[in-house]
Amino acid sequence: MKQIPNLFTLLNLFFGCIAIVCIMQPGLSFTLDANGENLVSLPERVTWASLFIALAALIDFLDGFMARLLKVPSELGKQLDSLADGVSFGVAPGLIVYQFLRLSFAKEAGGLDTSILWLLPAFILPCAGAYRLARFNIDPAQGYSFKGVPIPAAGLFIASLPLVYWYTSHAFIIDILLNKWFWYALIAVISYLMVSTLPMLALKFSQLTLKKATPFLILALVTLLGALSFGWLAVSISFIAYVILSLSLKQTES
Repeated sequence: MKQIPNLFTLLNLFFGCIAIVCIMQPGLSFTLDANGENLVSLPERVTWASLFIALAALIDFLDGFMARLLKVPSELGKQLDSLADGVSFGVAPGLIVYQFLRLSFAKEAGGLDTSILWLLPAFILPCAGAYRLARFNIDPAQGYSFKGVPIPAAGLFIASLPLVYWYTSHAFIIDILLNKWFWYALIAVISYLMVSTLPMLALKFSQLTLKKATPFLILALVTLLGALSFGWLAVSISFIAYVILSLSLKQTES
């Protein structure tokens, strides 16, 4: 019975591994336009990775829920959870950024010959996520609030971007996602948010009250309205709302 939550955690890791295969297996795709010029695009299979990362996030929630339900939390489960999260929400999203950087350079003249050194910053994200997880594991104060953005939130945000790329009808959003400077800025911001000690909301309550639940009701409303209005871009909107809401609530408490 006590191993059931650990099996859920391993399923999280399993989905993260499948996501990595989906990201890396197809590489970039090349086609010819009407003028005979090369068109480079991100393979649609990368969107499958987004869905597997989302499944990993669902399982990540359920393993903790099962541990509390069965009353079998363990130090092993805690460490195993961090290892799985590092792959599913650190390595896999980092590879998504790596592929987008490749795509952004491939769009430029001579971009296919770009040095790999320009692509390596993508792996700052999983490094920052690993640091965030390690700090969480040794900090008992993060029971009902977080210091820094949790890696699953950051990972889901990045995992949503291939879906935005494929399904948006707005050319300016495509242009942003094909801009290497956008990705370098995103790497810096998301990495900072994870390694920082900024106070962030946690989906845990010592006691459930309307006051404590209100921020999450607001986030749920933002997500719903965003999904109805902007499709997959709602994930990005919700992530930004989560960060702003967390920081604003801390300022109010102060």
